[in-house]
Amino acid sequence: QVDYIGEPVTQLAHALQAADRARASGDPELMLAALLHDIGHLADPNAPQMADLGTVNHEGLAQDLLLKLGCSARVAQLVGGHVDAKRYLMRRPSYAGKLSEASRQTLAHQGGPMSDLEAVTFEENPLHRDVLRVRAWDEAAKVPDAEVPGLDFWRPLLLDHLLAPRPGETYGGQR
Repeated sequence: QVDYIGEPVTQLAHALQAADRARASGDPELMLAALLHDIGHLADPNAPQMADLGTVNHEGLAQDLLLKLGCSARVAQLVGGHVDAKRYLMRRPSYAGKLSEASRQTLAHQGGPMSDLEAVTFEENPLHRDVLRVRAWDEAAKVPDAEVPGLDFWRPLLLDHLLAPRPGETYGGQR
């Protein structure tokens, strides 16, 4: 299990906690986005790093990887937007105090708080409310020794998603 950059949990524990928190939504794509939101930190061991704070543009790497693997555009976009959600929320004075130290440190590498124009653009994204939900689950998923379902619990949901037909595809990511 890989440590989760400056957090009291591993990457796996963080992912599983985020997915478990998303379960109450009843939305399989939200659950998968929560589970996979940080996979970009693990996707390319040679990718540029943010000092000792993880992979540069992990959200973009994750979005690209998920699309290549056959995930829906919605799951990929939810994952790809979770850093922008942090940048958006940083416009609220109360939000910074809710972030972990590691998350505050990565913010500087991720562009800092959004400008007014960036925030307007973010709000125009039809998925922005769901992206904010993924972000909330991300922030809450850092509890040491939390008891949540393991990877085996999520396997059927992921396989069903990958094998689901999508317009223009015969199955999963294969055309």
